[in-house]
Amino acid sequence: MSDFDVDLFVIGAGSGGVRAARIAAGYGAKVMIAEEYRVGGTCVIRGCVPKKLMVYASRFRDEFEEAAGFGWTLSEPRFEWATLMRNLHKEVDRLEGIYRANLEKVGVDVVDSRAVIIDPHTVRLLKTGEEIRARYILIAVGAHPVMGPPIPGGELGITSNEVFHLKEQPRRLLVVGGGYIAVEFAGVFAGLGSEVTLLHRGNKLLRGFDEDIRDALGAAYVQRGIDVLLERTIQRLDRNPDGIAATLSDGSVVTVDQVLVATGRRPNTANLGLENVGVSVDEVGAVIVDGYSQTIVPSIYAVGDVTNRANLTPIAIREGHAFADTVFGDRPTMVDHDLIPTAVFSTPEIGVIGCGEAAARERFGDVEIYYTTFRPMKATLSGSQDRVLMKLVVDKATDKVVGVHIMSPDAGEMIQLAGIAVTMGATKADFDRTVAVHPTAAEELVTMRTPFVVKKPVAVG
Repeated sequence: MSDFDVDLFVIGAGSGGVRAARIAAGYGAKVMIAEEYRVGGTCVIRGCVPKKLMVYASRFRDEFEEAAGFGWTLSEPRFEWATLMRNLHKEVDRLEGIYRANLEKVGVDVVDSRAVIIDPHTVRLLKTGEEIRARYILIAVGAHPVMGPPIPGGELGITSNEVFHLKEQPRRLLVVGGGYIAVEFAGVFAGLGSEVTLLHRGNKLLRGFDEDIRDALGAAYVQRGIDVLLERTIQRLDRNPDGIAATLSDGSVVTVDQVLVATGRRPNTANLGLENVGVSVDEVGAVIVDGYSQTIVPSIYAVGDVTNRANLTPIAIREGHAFADTVFGDRPTMVDHDLIPTAVFSTPEIGVIGCGEAAARERFGDVEIYYTTFRPMKATLSGSQDRVLMKLVVDKATDKVVGVHIMSPDAGEMIQLAGIAVTMGATKADFDRTVAVHPTAAEELVTMRTPFVVKKPVAVG
């Protein structure tokens, strides 16, 4: 008789945990997965999926306004927050059901409970007190938004978790932060008609992105009517008869109806029992793992945001799959975190893979930059002032394209396909000999021929 109740116990039924459980079960493993909130995790329940639905909703206003240039006469459009929220949550419920059904279909035992680690092979279900013995334990509990540093009145703010449950659309919104989540929600609410102020302590938005992309998004957001306040922080929040008054570090006061804090996330490792078994965590609480997602304890692995390697849903999925291949499929697999195509669903949208210009110069030395900015074809009749930016970074020694940076409608779709080429090691010559698809914005990626010595500033308007 086996000393174990299951071959694999997964703590957390988000993207990484669900993929690991399904693939392991496909290899014949007996799998149990525990989730204390809802199956699907951050991405499906309170992250990328509902947020992308909100992004879609926010862009209709542009479509209505731009239609007139193409001969359409429309009555005054009216947006209803309650309808969007009702339909959004209906879709989230549907997706959760699919995730749960897919687990059960391959024989994974789904337990609705928080689970904590007791020893290297034992977890306890807090709902029942039952202890489960597992040959392997996988930690896939993700991360949570943080509201720091503490300030007077900080409890008046909300995070990206609560934004999906607002009963009413805020007429005036202050978004605090300059990363993915902050710029995406700033764009969403501005598109839905809220007066949006975006506050960031840095001198530009999207730290870590190419400088031209950062400059272009900042200019675009100002053009779209978002009040972008840089190099400032919040000192305190106070509720008054007119709303929430945010006192800033420069002494100014911004009064709004809601404050959304999107300044970072921390791994969900508190009270998980890691100290019981000696699993190492870093200064922010992330589980430390090797290239195969294994912790210092041989029977315990971790994938996804809880490891703070590359906090993106597709990476969590890839890590979960690689874990199952390694442990149960006899196919040792490491995930390459070097080349990751990613999109920021701001409006305008951003797609990126590889190095920015500064990082490429530091890494490769001599590089060539191919750069263009233009009004998209649609804007010629619509009257929109939005602009497209495209940039290729090329290692001059090898001619390899080591970075692609796009700000454009559908940039996320473009970067997925460009990502294939860059991941395969495509050269600038490969791009050049690719036939352009005309007329499209994406054709500029294969028609830029002359490297920039000194780039022109990003134009607005």
